[in-house]
Amino acid sequence: MAKSSLSSLRPEDLSGKRVLVRVDFNVPLDDGGSITDDTRIRAALPTINDLISKGARVILAAHFGRPKGQINEAMRLTPVAQRLSELLGKRVQKTDSCIGSEAENQANSMVDGDVLLLENVRFFAEEEANEPGFAEKLSSLAEVYVNDAFGAAHRAHASTEGVTKFLSPSVAGYLMEKELQYLQGAIDEPKRPLAAIVGGSKVSSKIGVLESLIDKCDKVLIGGGMIFTFYKARGLSVGKSLVEEDKLSLAKELEEKAKSKGVQLLLPTDVVLADNFAPDAKSQVASINSIPNGWMGLDIGPDSVKVFQDALSDCQTVIWNGPMGVFEFDKFANGTNAIATTLASLSAKGCCTIIGGGDSVAAVEKAGLAEKMSHISTGGGASLELLEGKTLPGVAALDTVD
Repeated sequence: MAKSSLSSLRPEDLSGKRVLVRVDFNVPLDDGGSITDDTRIRAALPTINDLISKGARVILAAHFGRPKGQINEAMRLTPVAQRLSELLGKRVQKTDSCIGSEAENQANSMVDGDVLLLENVRFFAEEEANEPGFAEKLSSLAEVYVNDAFGAAHRAHASTEGVTKFLSPSVAGYLMEKELQYLQGAIDEPKRPLAAIVGGSKVSSKIGVLESLIDKCDKVLIGGGMIFTFYKARGLSVGKSLVEEDKLSLAKELEEKAKSKGVQLLLPTDVVLADNFAPDAKSQVASINSIPNGWMGLDIGPDSVKVFQDALSDCQTVIWNGPMGVFEFDKFANGTNAIATTLASLSAKGCCTIIGGGDSVAAVEKAGLAEKMSHISTGGGASLELLEGKTLPGVAALDTVD
């Protein structure tokens, strides 16, 4: 069901109105409390600026960290308010609490074009419990609701789902709309051939997405630590590489499912091995058929890169979720970097390349290729759940297009 978005509202629907906007400002801080990556704040700017330009009174709700329903001084949104003020070129006020008389007074004293940031909604346990009374108090600050926090859309929390029962209209912001357009579009109506590259260390964390992608894709390429569970299931020796013993039969089933559906499921043909898990470990390249005892695989090998590049060469849509190896160690980042470079060149030829959240985003940014991709998702868990075909509560709660 298509969801109503901010673009469907007229300026007169917003002018002079208090608009509650759920944003994802869960940004990383250094030990000194300074923001190290403001990507998530920047991603919300199109929605915030549009509302300002239409004379709305913008009230931002966000979470930060995991305070577990308690006030935690280290998890206040003060640094976010400062950075947002710099990016908007105007002062952003911040409340001391997201509900209560102080928040109400600040909201009621706003003028058109003002921006107010509510304190961390997760300082209240009622937020994650989606307690109706808390959602009502939060929504009483505003008249319109916009959800632009795709990264939290897989949670049925008070600020993502509960408030929609009290505010109308409830619509998607521009970031949310873009995420749904790319991720949902890639699954429902892709330009084919459609390929998915799935990486990461464990099969168990990607079971749902692998099963779903095998149903929808023409090609599925698997990398990362999870490959060794597949190899062991085939009866190969994997040295001291990471293996999930309880997922061996599942790995066999996934390979059989792909074969029965005519889906090309590709695993690496060679791997980069290390004698221990360290950035300065001794390394060697070995075929998957000859991994020696005492060594562990930390990256896909050069032959695998060529095989993967060949498989991707004719694809019109590619979704990537999860690195090919331990890219945090430069010595074992070549496979991941090669995939990033390959996707960047495919984008230039008109292929739709979607980086589906999580570590893949960090890898693409580390390689300096983020701008070359069609779409970089801001949601980790939300991206995965959408690719799995699950309903996201924060999306389902929004108004449906008539």
